[in-house]
Amino acid sequence: MTGRVIIADDHPLFRSALAHAVGKVWPAAAIIEASSAADARAALQAGEDGRQAEALLLDLHMADSTGLSVLMDLRQDYPALPIVIVSASEEPRVAAAAAQLGAAGFIPKSSSLDAMREGLSAVRDGDGWFPETGESTDDDLARIASLTPAQRRILAGIRQGLLNKQIAYELTISEATVKAHITAILRKLGVNSRTQAVLLAAKLDVDQPVADSGTA
Repeated sequence: MTGRVIIADDHPLFRSALAHAVGKVWPAAAIIEASSAADARAALQAGEDGRQAEALLLDLHMADSTGLSVLMDLRQDYPALPIVIVSASEEPRVAAAAAQLGAAGFIPKSSSLDAMREGLSAVRDGDGWFPETGESTDDDLARIASLTPAQRRILAGIRQGLLNKQIAYELTISEATVKAHITAILRKLGVNSRTQAVLLAAKLDVDQPVADSGTA
């Protein structure tokens, strides 16, 4: 039974271009197109018919995902799945962050079809594929990656400017539990305030420059 390759991007024309490249690299695979992170996750969960996913091609900017958080969540749930980031962002820090957070490759959307096929072939063969970034390991990203899924959801609420009681309502947990998680989040991130945590977590963003979090 053939495998499956999932393409998650909210631009139909670009999904078509990626599907062409995927068809050359995985000619026997079923290509599944998704327009959101939720659809991509549903496609992964639908692999119970025995057709396991060979790879996931993931855009970082869709209606329900606007940064590297979705990569962290999917890597946690599908640790063996090769995830290739396909992004309009060509900032070296974004590619370096994707590599540090476990992506199998990073292909800029400006790449030619030949370059896309080359990158996907490298990933298929078990090699990484990233542009030269000149970036070293980021300790702040390592701290963010150490957060549990529940802590990351609470941090997302903090970034939205929600109060503790609002976060508790959204996640259907007690306000005391939210407070306990926030204490653990600040400790893991090595910061002293919610504001510093928000600034540090901006390193997961793709669209804007990252401010100094004030951490060492």
